[in-house]
This record gives sequence, C-alpha cells and structure tokens, in this order.
Amino acid sequence: MKILITGSNGLLGQKIVKRCIRHQIPFIATSKGSNRNPECPESNYISLDLLQTDEVDQLVADQKPTAIIHTAALTNVDYCEMHPEECHQVNVVSTKVLFDAAKSIGAHFELLSTDFVFDGENGPYKEEDPVNPLSVYAQSKVDAEQVLLKDPDNYRDWSIARTIIVYGTGFGLSRSNMILWALEALPKGEVMKLVDDQFRAPTWADDLAYGCVEIVLRNQKGVFHLSGPKTRAVNEIVEEVGRALGLKDFTIETISSDTLNQAAKRPPRTGFDLSKAEKLLDYHPMDIRETIPLLQHDLIHYR
Repeated sequence: MKILITGSNGLLGQKIVKRCIRHQIPFIATSKGSNRNPECPESNYISLDLLQTDEVDQLVADQKPTAIIHTAALTNVDYCEMHPEECHQVNVVSTKVLFDAAKSIGAHFELLSTDFVFDGENGPYKEEDPVNPLSVYAQSKVDAEQVLLKDPDNYRDWSIARTIIVYGTGFGLSRSNMILWALEALPKGEVMKLVDDQFRAPTWADDLAYGCVEIVLRNQKGVFHLSGPKTRAVNEIVEEVGRALGLKDFTIETISSDTLNQAAKRPPRTGFDLSKAEKLLDYHPMDIRETIPLLQHDLIHYR
C-alpha cells in the first residue's frame, strides 16, 4: 500500500497526510512548489506540476503508488468563471493526465469533486442523481468526473468523492473558510452579512480525509458522497458556530444571493444523502457544534 496525494499543501491534502502518518500508511505528498506542511516529512514530499505529463508519468512510474488521491484543484468559483481555460486545464486536463498514469500501473484513482455538479433544485442528493452544473467551475468538475465515467479503456479501478464546503485548520493555507471566519468575527461582535437562500452541509476536513482514505483501504469503487451530516442555510451555519461558542449576543445580517453580484451562479440547496458512505465506509461525520472545540484546539496548534 502506498498513496500518492496531490494538493498536499491544501487543507484536505494536509489532513490526508496526517491520517497516513497516524495510521502508518506509506505515502508520497505532492504539490506545486515547496512543502508548506511542517508535519509532512521532506522525504515524503515531491514538488509536482500536474500539467507536465512527462513529469507526472515519471513520478508515478518511479513511485508505483497503489492509489492516487487527487485533491488538487482550482476551487475559487468566481475566479473560474472569469478564467475558464485555466479552470479547464487545472481541473480537467490534470485529472486525465493523472488518471492515465494510474491506469498505466494499475493503481486506484480517486477524484475529489463537489456538490456544485448539481443545480440545487432537488437536494439533498444521492450519488446516482443526474448532474446539472450551473457554472464554469461546476462544469469542470462534471467534465473531470466524465474522464473516469466514460473512460474508453473501461478502466474501473476508480472512485469519485464529492463533498461540500470543507472547513478546518492547517499550515500556510491560501484561503480561509466560513467557519474559521465566524470563529474570529463573532466573539469580537463583528456584524456578519450572510445569505439566507443558499443551503449547504459543511464538511469537517478531518472527516473528509477519513472518508477519502477509507475508500482506498476498503477497496471501494464508484461515486461517494462525503459531507457534513446536516444541511442548513448559510446564516444558520454561522449561528451554530455562535451557539457552540456559548455567545449570548452576536449579529448576523441576512441578505439575498442576488445582492452579491457574484460572477458564478450557485446551486440554492444541495446537501447529500450519506447512506452509501455510512454503510460501506462506516462514515459518520460530526456536526458543526461538535467540531468547534476541536477547531479551537487546532487553531492554537497551527499558529
């Protein structure tokens, strides 16, 4: 067993590295540039440009992983909307390059995907529900999934792990997330302006890492939905954070999505049916309030 992780400098990538170290699973961590995770040994890290096919092929041939978990992606939805070609290259072309490399050595290939593949009209969604992307980003993830689903060689040793709003703490992360923003803003009494017409099930990164690794360890294939256990409006998500902090007074101003003038359209209501992951992966994610004490502890550790 050896897992090759792409996007190891990102939040999920760091959590998968942490899980591999804790459970003594051999791994190779890759990201573009230097290793930003001090908990990832340099001996396990290799800088990798996923769009350099020869570089990817050589690394996979040399390391011979039994599984590749592909977390690297361009995920800023509005940026993708304004840079469609870059989005396609990073999210779709890199998937094909890696998938072809995995096929060449008979390795399992796991692709991270998103709730945004759905249009949000009929959530919560099961794995077999039809996709209907509303944005360039969402379309790129559908196209990446299709690389696996419609492989001309009919290679079947693959999985797709779809998720929703991943939150948590890590080293040197380029982007924050809604829950961490709330943890900082609410105790200061800052007013948070949040939409009340988008519904999501935020996913604690440690839970998602568990699910991703379990797919590999349990030799599972196909599409899996891995998210938090409960779908709420965005403003309600942050209210849960406030209650978890024991705050008596905090101010949330609700607004409509239409007032944000975002470049990309978002699905109004997603959320997942987790019954497949519960049954096959023993996946039982924690709800927001349960994770807040763990996040507070982690914030001290990662500073």
